[in-house]
Amino acid sequence: MKENILLILGLLLALSGVILIYDARGITKKLFGFGDQNEATAGLKILGFIMSIIGVLIIYFK
Repeated sequence: MKENILLILGLLLALSGVILIYDARGITKKLFGFGDQNEATAGLKILGFIMSIIGVLIIYFK
């Protein structure tokens, strides 16, 4: 049971990280002005990459 929960948690983290990487520009257009868009997009892409790596590591080491 514990392994299934870790698998689901890892999959959700990896999936949300990939979504952040690909939709970062669209998300920042809704939330920020033009001057802050580039910095926020880079930040969201970095956050998405880190989340993806953590999710994959959870799946690998479960």
